[in-house]
Amino acid sequence: MSKVDGKILVLDDDQGVLYTAKMILKQHFKLVITEKDPLKLDFHLNQHKYDVIVLDMNFSYGLTSGKEGIKLLRRILEKDPGAHVLMNTAYGDIDIAVEAMKEGAVDFLVKPWQKEKLLATVQAIFKLSESKKQIEELKTSQKIAVKDQSREFGEIVSVSPAMKPVFEAISKVAMTDANVLITGENGTGKELVARAIHESSERNTENFIKVDLGAVSETLFESELFGHVKGAFTDAKENRPGRFEMANKGTLFLDEIGNLSLPMQAKLLTALQFKEISRVGSNKVIPLDTRLIAATNMPLLEMIEEGTFRQDLLYRINTVEIRIPSLRERKEDIEPIARHFLKLYGKKYKKAKMRLNSTTLEKLKNYSWPGNVRELQHAIERAIIMSNSHLLAPEDFLLIEKPSQNVIASDSYNIEDMEKQAIQNAIRNAEGNLTKAAQTLGLGRSTLYRKMTKYGL
Repeated sequence: MSKVDGKILVLDDDQGVLYTAKMILKQHFKLVITEKDPLKLDFHLNQHKYDVIVLDMNFSYGLTSGKEGIKLLRRILEKDPGAHVLMNTAYGDIDIAVEAMKEGAVDFLVKPWQKEKLLATVQAIFKLSESKKQIEELKTSQKIAVKDQSREFGEIVSVSPAMKPVFEAISKVAMTDANVLITGENGTGKELVARAIHESSERNTENFIKVDLGAVSETLFESELFGHVKGAFTDAKENRPGRFEMANKGTLFLDEIGNLSLPMQAKLLTALQFKEISRVGSNKVIPLDTRLIAATNMPLLEMIEEGTFRQDLLYRINTVEIRIPSLRERKEDIEPIARHFLKLYGKKYKKAKMRLNSTTLEKLKNYSWPGNVRELQHAIERAIIMSNSHLLAPEDFLLIEKPSQNVIASDSYNIEDMEKQAIQNAIRNAEGNLTKAAQTLGLGRSTLYRKMTKYGL
């Protein structure tokens, strides 16, 4: 007979009742704890999160009022408002039963009970407990999924030949389950490509779940990706599914994967290899059927040589690699992208007649756009908000033009300010070529990426 993964606590002053209850229930549930001393209630509640608690109404000899049981019931619900408590009394006093139900008990039994009655009642309450957990977890998953789906993303706008390999790769890989690694500088549109793959796949009716690994701390990594059970750690006040579970049958997008520490890489690799996870605080194995898309702006091959990225993890995530060119490599796209955002934000800010004159377009085309499409997007949005005219002029765009001597001056002698200025100068002098800029600075490319992230460049 297979046992369900349930935890049952039976609290009663009658040793015979405890023995009988355990003999009946342990055949069906993995953990059955019995306790005679009501003073040990808090100890047991701190040890486990119980699916069902069977609680006696009276403990002191001669008492039949049920007040002790009501007091203990209140204590249980104070510590765990979602607890499912079955009251157990030797006296068929309907008033006591009604009071217990009003206080939050789920049901009650009158002793002596038949074995079948005890088992059937506990099983029914266990199923109720499981259903409520699933509903709460589904609500949590839906909140996160809706948040991920509701962001402002549209189609990829491009007329440049440099983007043709990207579109070809999307069309070829979308209908497979191959893992994809998307590379490119910050702001090039890696998430847009990931979403395009998902929308063109057979998984497009399921969730697309994004995790920004650059924003996940090492202490929360497992909880964020694999989920946790209530009580697994101090702030775990409820069961919560991880991003892997929420993306099951759908697509999981791991952005900034190059920012993972080696210990986090090892945990991720294990999940991908075995296609299963366990929530923090639980031994229950959850099988996965998830399409993985990862993205990074960091040179993973160089990081492997430096010992900061696992080679086996790279092989696992990049069955197909798609590189997105920078905006300066696809200058033909500057005008159509600018017009796309002009229409989008013109509608958003109720300035639908906004236009770009030819001089403004020329300025935009001649700018190097180190922040790529994202920088262009923000520049258009700001110009629309701040402009008093329906025609956007060059002065509406506060772009940092390349100085004649290729140097950004600074009066600050703060070490970090000077380092930031040096990095900016090197990138500008290298016209955005980060490998060349890193060589100029005497840094490894991965080190340069980390410093750029640090300074928000």
